[in-house]
Amino acid sequence: MDLHLTDKIAFVAGASTGLGYATARALAAEGCRVAVCSRDEARITDAAASIAEETRQPAEMVLPLVCDVTDEAAVARAIETTAEQFGALHILVTNAGGPPAGTATSFGPDDWQAALELNLLSTIALCRHATPHLKAAAADEGLGRIIMIASAAAKEPIPRLALSNTARAGVLGYMKSLADDLGPEGITVNAVLPGYTRTERLNDLADSTRADTGQTREEVFAAWAENNALKRIGTPTEFAATVAFLASNPAGYITGTALPIDGGRSKHLL
Repeated sequence: MDLHLTDKIAFVAGASTGLGYATARALAAEGCRVAVCSRDEARITDAAASIAEETRQPAEMVLPLVCDVTDEAAVARAIETTAEQFGALHILVTNAGGPPAGTATSFGPDDWQAALELNLLSTIALCRHATPHLKAAAADEGLGRIIMIASAAAKEPIPRLALSNTARAGVLGYMKSLADDLGPEGITVNAVLPGYTRTERLNDLADSTRADTGQTREEVFAAWAENNALKRIGTPTEFAATVAFLASNPAGYITGTALPIDGGRSKHLL
């Protein structure tokens, strides 16, 4: 299937590693020019070079930007730089690392504030600053996409991930509201909900579980996999392929949707 993404412009947050990196690589492989951001200059520069090399694209097709997504001024600069360098913005992928593991009663006010800033308020800031550019792209070329990377925890809370459960659920409420607002402009707004996927974040969560249970990391992974219909842990490449489809023209009638990419972990009906 031709996704019709050649020469489209994408901005992917949190793209130095993990799901953000895989998403940026998938979009670059489809011919997008991609801006990628991270707080760490060396890591995002290396990531951009690796994405260009792995997808056999010219280096100038992947733009590394230093941006802390919890800093709204930095978000505004990164979005504007992307539009200035590439001439437009068609696709926004919001993403940030997950907050620490723990129970609802184990955190104080500062922890809750930090989690909301990291996962919810950063999403809102990215969308606010990208929206004018997306509206222009949708009007001129018929393509405007927002895809929010959240978590399967947003629909079915995961034990000991109270901060993430709460902040990610807020992302879904915002996504639904924004989809209504931007639908008349021809912009689709969706969320993707990764389940257990082999990333450094998953290794960290496994190590946290090990501290409580005494299991090995692989035993923790095996227990998680057993709860999935597919009985395995997902890969970033599988996740990123779904995001690339949602960014494409063929996905133009999908909006306001929270799509689990979790190997059948989620058991809810709605």
